[in-house]
Amino acid sequence: MRFRFLSVFLVGLGLFSPHCHAAELPASAVAVAGPESEKTVYIEAEQMTGRKNEQMEAHGNVELQQGDKKVYAEHLYYEPGTRELTATGSVRLEQSSGSVSGLDLKMNLDSNVSEMSKPIFRLNQHNARGSAEIMRSRGKLDYVFDGATYTTCPAGNDDWLLKMSRLEIDKKAQLGTAHNAWVEFKGVPLLYTPWMDFPLDDRRRSGLLGPVFGVTTLGGAEITLPFYWNIAPNRDATIAPRVIDKRGTLFNDEFRYMGSSYVGEIHYDVLQNDRITNTTRTYTALKHSQNLGGGFGAAVNFNRVSDDDYFRDLSNTVIGGTQTQLLNEGVLSYGAGWWSASMRTQTYQTLQDPLAPVAIPYHRLPQINLAAQQSVNDNLLNMVSEYVDFRHPTQVNGQRLVLYPSVTYALLNDPGFYLKPKLGVHHTQYAMGDNNSTNIPNSSRTLPIFSLDGGMTFERDLALGDGEYVQTLEPRVYYVKIPYRDQSFLPNYDTSQAVFSFAQMFTENRFFGNDRVGDANMATAAFATRLIDNSSGVERLRLTLGERFSFEAPLVNLVTPDANSRSDILLALGGRVTDAMTLDGVLQYNPNVKHTESSNITARYKPETGKVLNLGYRYTRGALPRSDVRQVDFSTQWPLFWHWYGVSRLSYSLQDQRILEALAGLEYNQSCWMLRLVAQRFPTATEQVSTGIFVQLELNDLVALGADPLSALRLSIPGYSKLNTRPAGLSAQGLR
Repeated sequence: MRFRFLSVFLVGLGLFSPHCHAAELPASAVAVAGPESEKTVYIEAEQMTGRKNEQMEAHGNVELQQGDKKVYAEHLYYEPGTRELTATGSVRLEQSSGSVSGLDLKMNLDSNVSEMSKPIFRLNQHNARGSAEIMRSRGKLDYVFDGATYTTCPAGNDDWLLKMSRLEIDKKAQLGTAHNAWVEFKGVPLLYTPWMDFPLDDRRRSGLLGPVFGVTTLGGAEITLPFYWNIAPNRDATIAPRVIDKRGTLFNDEFRYMGSSYVGEIHYDVLQNDRITNTTRTYTALKHSQNLGGGFGAAVNFNRVSDDDYFRDLSNTVIGGTQTQLLNEGVLSYGAGWWSASMRTQTYQTLQDPLAPVAIPYHRLPQINLAAQQSVNDNLLNMVSEYVDFRHPTQVNGQRLVLYPSVTYALLNDPGFYLKPKLGVHHTQYAMGDNNSTNIPNSSRTLPIFSLDGGMTFERDLALGDGEYVQTLEPRVYYVKIPYRDQSFLPNYDTSQAVFSFAQMFTENRFFGNDRVGDANMATAAFATRLIDNSSGVERLRLTLGERFSFEAPLVNLVTPDANSRSDILLALGGRVTDAMTLDGVLQYNPNVKHTESSNITARYKPETGKVLNLGYRYTRGALPRSDVRQVDFSTQWPLFWHWYGVSRLSYSLQDQRILEALAGLEYNQSCWMLRLVAQRFPTATEQVSTGIFVQLELNDLVALGADPLSALRLSIPGYSKLNTRPAGLSAQGLR
């Protein structure tokens, strides 16, 4: 079994190797032996006796110091000839990393061979402590503990203990070996292994990781027993058999590798003879990226599953359970400063939902991009080009070439204001291919595009109450002119109507993709004002208002056209109102019919770590009656009583009167361990949900047992805090 054990206290066992010549000294004296150096030993006691080259004795509150290391005892004996040191009576060894105390200490200052009875050690890192029956040193870098225990619980609290019949520490190899090791929690044994080795530093070692337990409605009870294989410093693998009660054993296999110019990972998961589906189910994935040198790079992203229901049946996360498109692509790229190029092949595996069919996207076989940008005087010359061969099993195939050269000239470009006209020509060429049942002809489209972008920024000092602020006023105007061209006869491979937003208001095209270039004779007017705290630089308030005006009704559309000259009005309000409260909201209002098209508002209250409350409301007007989207979202992590915390998330559709996603649980945070009990319900397909139950016991800086709910908690509860996280700068130790 692989685990990490703090052993910094062992450094103190090989501290002393000076040449000490003692003489008879009066009480309360200090003896300094040898020349002044890092090895110089200072001894202080209430009484000391001895002669040169003979045994020296010190009695009463003895303190021996060498550098920053100290030994305290009631009695100390030293033989200069043999370099033997014996300390008895409340012996304590201290150094910067911790301390160890025992009944007695015997040490040879030359060989560092030593022995201490009943040692009790304390480590500053993680406030760890432990004990043993006997501690022996076989040299400066070799130690043995018999009957050892270890815990990060505070003194007087033995909620959990790691016990070992024998512990061997090899500091030269930075390796520890434990024999007959087991973990006790509240006096109950949880884990046992007859033998384990572990690294003393951050180096990885092969071995078993902590087991993971869980329960889902689709699979029943399950347990995962991962094994980590440290193949080489730049290669490792994890083999994790996942025993699922209702289905069988799913082997999750991961291999990671890296070199000076490349990095990648391979996944292969297999479930032989699923007892529910009576099929063998697999998941294969490869991610690889490489720097080929000379500005060239390459990447591969391959994903494949055996069946459409693989993730819905076997994933225990919201994101995994709702995947419908698996990307497969290979990319070759080149970058040369002012220009770049790439070539990719891109396909998808579409995972169908029988009750809600998923559209199959076009494959790009291949896609070639070429881009260049160069400044000449005050002009910014830009070139964007693309060639794609679109393939589809049932839809019309074809090839598309796009060329878009443009030039931008900065008429004004000062910190307080700017004015930038831009002129370009967008050319598209089509060559039709297979499945062209409607005989779409080969065609081309060429359009000039002109835009003008200008804005200003004003600032003023503002005092509100006891606070000093900077308020900004940032007006912006954007105009775009594109003539109309009939494009109804052109194919549509990858283009959709862009969602109206602040970002889209300041772009040339009303569409995503190159199959449609929207005609435009329109101007956008917007302004933003911000309130910035002078003392902290925090943006306390941000207000943005914008609207677009069309001087001619757009004729190129993929949805029902809007003949009104005024667009919807967008209003955004947000900011960190107080140190604990954050607001963020967007309202889209239609002034032509005088109703709200959409609104989205979220509020977060987080006064301290472990306390967060999130509230959200989302509304979108539907195109058909009773098709509106009205959802509320609530999530929180909050202390309840004693050491108990509550965690929950509820996403609810007011329109459909049903729960979209739910999570509820409890956390118990003790000084050296934490218990998490979490249940989560989320959809995996139309009219299909999965419920997962997470139970995890985490022994701080040692091991976590059970199903890990942290990914689900962080995803479901924005601002969630792991309550037993160590302060920054402390390294992770423990069973992994």
